Amino acid sequence: MKFGTRLVNYDAAPGDSNRPMATPIYQTSTFEQERADSFGQYDYSRSGNPTRRVLEDQLAGLENGKRGFAFSSGMAAVTTVARLLSVGDEIVADWDLYGGACRLFSKVLDRAGVTVRYADASDPEIFAQSFSAKTKLVYVESPTNPLLRVIDLKAISVLARQRGALFCVDNSTMSPYLQNPLDLGADIVLHSATKFLSGHSDVTGGAVIVKDEALAQEIYFLQNAEGSALGPFDCFLVLRGLKTLKLRVQAQQTNAGIIAGFLLAHPQVREVYYPGLPGSHGYDIQQEQARGAGAVLSFTTGSFDRSRRIAETARLFRISVSFGSVHSTISLPGSMSHASVPVELQAVRALPPDLVRISVGIEDEEDLLADLSRAIDSGCSRRLDESIGLGTVG
Repeated sequence: MKFGTRLVNYDAAPGDSNRPMATPIYQTSTFEQERADSFGQYDYSRSGNPTRRVLEDQLAGLENGKRGFAFSSGMAAVTTVARLLSVGDEIVADWDLYGGACRLFSKVLDRAGVTVRYADASDPEIFAQSFSAKTKLVYVESPTNPLLRVIDLKAISVLARQRGALFCVDNSTMSPYLQNPLDLGADIVLHSATKFLSGHSDVTGGAVIVKDEALAQEIYFLQNAEGSALGPFDCFLVLRGLKTLKLRVQAQQTNAGIIAGFLLAHPQVREVYYPGLPGSHGYDIQQEQARGAGAVLSFTTGSFDRSRRIAETARLFRISVSFGSVHSTISLPGSMSHASVPVELQAVRALPPDLVRISVGIEDEEDLLADLSRAIDSGCSRRLDESIGLGTVG
């Protein structure tokens, strides 16, 4: 079956003779057992829950993996992958990562004796120089957040395999509808289910999908041992959101392409970061390894104050640290989602302070363009008025 068909056609309730169209919410902590000396399929919801199993199987299928795992947050998913490492092991990661991942890698894992090296994964030759005999995990996003840099996943997978390291790709900006890292050589694909998978700003969740059964057993052991699984009601909400993933992402991506073109032509915009723009860095690789450019993009204005004014003036683009919802959002990553990036890494990554990230929703494109145009014009007008001593525009 094609992807869109698979989103809505699956066994919603395995073994249920009533054959419900929607997966039931098994809101229970424990399950009665038939015998006192052995367990049935389910015994305690931390270890396994029928609602969660349907979601996990669906996620595995959509990413062309063998097993999927649902977690209480995207960071719980990242943490579980990091738990695969031992004292003395090393992570080599691209330098443009979500701020929460940087915080975990740099300020938490060091307590467990795991170190991290950051390098430019968009250049495989440079990236390879950061590997050592201790490298056990390679971690990237593609496109990255918030600069939307494209990483050649096939090339990085070869580097990881040659050195015996696991390769993990955070696929949150794409979703399995647009990109499947496991097909490109990754060992682990990870999602913040809060983003495109659920798509409605009503769930906090994470997902890990793998293609190797032995690795799946390790992930399951950690999920059960640490109690980081997603609850049944939230699993139900993610399952419901997944059914419209194709429709949502198609509409969002179409809007994003239009807005990227508008920003590229706007005289008050300095740079636009979007892998769907011909001639942009990594455009050809994105065309080869993905089925679109997604709905997240960034731009600069040349002034932090102007960017802040734009974010605060916009009405349809709501200020929010997350992305991937049906609602359009706007943020200043350097002050919000990536503020927790360690100081030493901030110096390396040189994130523009005036960078504005927008996640495009499903609203009417004309309304979004009008709102963004008004916000940019307002930001520019305020700067002009202040420069000639007219004070703040209300």
